[in-house]
Amino acid sequence: MMKNRFLFVAMLFAALSLGFVSCDDKKGNEPDDPATEQGGSTENNGGEETPTPEEPVTFTLTLLSSNEAMGIVTEGGTYEKDAEVIIEATAKKEACVFVKWSDGNTENPRTLTMTENLTLTAEFDYAYVDLGLSVKWAKCNVGADSVHHYGNYYAWGEVEPKEVYSWSTYKFMDSSINDKKGITKYTVDDSQEGVWYDNSGNFIGDNKTTLDKEDDAAAVNMGGSWRMPTSAEQDELRTKCTWTWTTLNGVNGYNIVGSNGNSIFLPVAGRRSNSDLYCAGSYGDYWSSSLYTDHSHCAYGLGFFLDYVNWFYDSRDFGRSVRGVIE
Repeated sequence: MMKNRFLFVAMLFAALSLGFVSCDDKKGNEPDDPATEQGGSTENNGGEETPTPEEPVTFTLTLLSSNEAMGIVTEGGTYEKDAEVIIEATAKKEACVFVKWSDGNTENPRTLTMTENLTLTAEFDYAYVDLGLSVKWAKCNVGADSVHHYGNYYAWGEVEPKEVYSWSTYKFMDSSINDKKGITKYTVDDSQEGVWYDNSGNFIGDNKTTLDKEDDAAAVNMGGSWRMPTSAEQDELRTKCTWTWTTLNGVNGYNIVGSNGNSIFLPVAGRRSNSDLYCAGSYGDYWSSSLYTDHSHCAYGLGFFLDYVNWFYDSRDFGRSVRGVIE
């Protein structure tokens, strides 16, 4: 009896062991689910692998303007690798011109082939004309958008236009005096009565005869290497070019032609004294950067009207036109 019971238990244990093995084998032999496989392909109904599409390679183009008041550029964007993109920079006014892109390229319009992320800045400056002289002359007056526009008026040594042009509003003035005797900058030993002499008659002025950059209307408003012309450079313009009285877009002035055939137009914009504008349309009045050394309260300029062109010196507090030059 005991022998039969032992045999039954042994047979049951063996059967259970075989059952567990069979279950494990069945589980291990189950077919793989294709949906759970990891990788770059799947099987279609015919059992063939289908490649997963790759994302296209793209690059970003960013276009900027060095001065949005001067000029604009076409929009950038995102483009596929090796795409050809045409970019263009455009000056917003006649006084300005496109110079180059920030990578040194001067083509405009320009075609790019996109092979990398790229940022380019269009650089603009004020337009100039080479008349074959020692300096190049700006195409427009300071403050003007177009060749025939008058632009702004400046007292000599000031860099901003204003409502009233007089000694009482002059930048370099002893406020307790408010006339030509109270000038506090750009004075020479001219034997004239003024605060540039002490009570004993000794000269105590600065002996400056050419405007500093911070007092130069062209340098401050145009930037870069622009500046006002010296009296010698104005005289070069007067004597080495051909001047012809003309009218441009309804504005009187002189067409000035250099020996190389290039030309500029100077409108007769008049001058300002106190709050009034005088002689606009009949007289042109342009400051130089040079002090008139016989009288510290005066500076040199270039004046002209019909059939007349010459240098002048006059009171520094008047508001006059400025035309910039660059070397």
